[in-house]
Amino acid sequence: MTHFSHQLDIQLPAKLTHLLSDLGFETFTPVQAATLPAILAKQDVLAQAQTGSGKTLAFAIGMLLKINPRYFGVQALVICPTRELADQVSKETRKVARFLQNIKVLSLCGGMPFGPQISSLEHGAHIVVGTPGRLLEHVRKGTLQLNNLQTLVLDEADRMLDMGFIDSIRTLVKETPNNRQTLLFSATYPDSIQSISQELQNTPANILIETTETTRPDIQQYFVKTSKEEKLDSLLKTLQHIAPRQAVVFCNTKAECQTVADFLDQHKVSAKALHGDLEQKMRDLVLVQFSNASCRLLIATDVAARGIDVKDVDAVINFDTTRDIDVHTHRIGRTGRAGSKGIAVNLVTEKDNYKVQEIEKRFAITADYLQLNTQLDLDFRLLPTMATIGFDAGRKDKLRPGDIVGALTAGIGLQKEEIGKIHVFDRKAYVAINNQQARSILQKLQQNKIKGRAIKVRIVR
Repeated sequence: MTHFSHQLDIQLPAKLTHLLSDLGFETFTPVQAATLPAILAKQDVLAQAQTGSGKTLAFAIGMLLKINPRYFGVQALVICPTRELADQVSKETRKVARFLQNIKVLSLCGGMPFGPQISSLEHGAHIVVGTPGRLLEHVRKGTLQLNNLQTLVLDEADRMLDMGFIDSIRTLVKETPNNRQTLLFSATYPDSIQSISQELQNTPANILIETTETTRPDIQQYFVKTSKEEKLDSLLKTLQHIAPRQAVVFCNTKAECQTVADFLDQHKVSAKALHGDLEQKMRDLVLVQFSNASCRLLIATDVAARGIDVKDVDAVINFDTTRDIDVHTHRIGRTGRAGSKGIAVNLVTEKDNYKVQEIEKRFAITADYLQLNTQLDLDFRLLPTMATIGFDAGRKDKLRPGDIVGALTAGIGLQKEEIGKIHVFDRKAYVAINNQQARSILQKLQQNKIKGRAIKVRIVR
């Protein structure tokens, strides 16, 4: 159990090492091994590390070991660029916080009702995770006090600077004590990161995690020559050629996302658009459907795609290539995760030749062009294996994942392995069921009560 401590020559509480083992962690990742000694020595840290490198666990351990559980003021703050990432960080921090008693982790993001957040803050929280705009609103209203903060974390700082959050971050930092510990994580290292570090940090430990052969995802890149007019057909031919189980298609604009999703839908390809114009409920639903395999393709902009954490993405398609090579690297890193192979396909017009050269240079490859069928296969379908059943009740109605499992197993007679992913939100819940069975299961659920109550259920399209 103590191999964590031996690995880095740091002392971690036995309860924490037991919990980490129970959670399935055996050793620290390179980013955890490199940053934890400095974090535990209460030093500021400036670390360059990719999404998926395990950085959340590193700063979560650092924050939690300094928390005084008996004091219910905000002692740690994590600022994230998007709600998806903030939700992920909150979830992971809550998991690790189980080695302590009664630690309250609160997520404060835009797109969510303001009132419940205020009452949660009134009840006290040890750790707050949130997006800059909403955090700032709470500070201005006086509902979020940061004067006892010990740890400040800026996660994916490069993305926050790209999104224009620098002034909000500066204003938030002014509310925190000077003797706080500041941990700054960034996937890329532009000059702007260096200058924000100088402004906010105190002689930080500089940590760069090289992408080594063992951490480099196994991604094969391909290119497809096309023109502006033929791009949608080229996308469909690409899908017919590679037939992915699940893929993310990147577009550069919200409007393009919607156009592509609508086009694919008309051609019997299961696809949903994810972009900034979607209201939060719809956004949550799209992510639920993609992560539970009841939607095959996610058509997304870069900003909307932050924080997608779906393990089984076997392809990334750049419908629009990006001129920022770091963003390109980030995009294709959505596939080839956790030791599985992935492919990335770039649709390129003549205007994109310079981008192709950049990609060749960055990845030390020679562009490999796919030879696609000249004709579209009109019988081609890419339909999901699962369907999503939605419940009009959630966490606030005391509906738990176990209740949904019970309703489907004891209530209807399904085997546990026939039940897909379950997501429970405040007032909604979703479960994935095999597409073939979904309609008959829905009818049975409509006739049965769940926890003694009649709850409205429907198949979500």
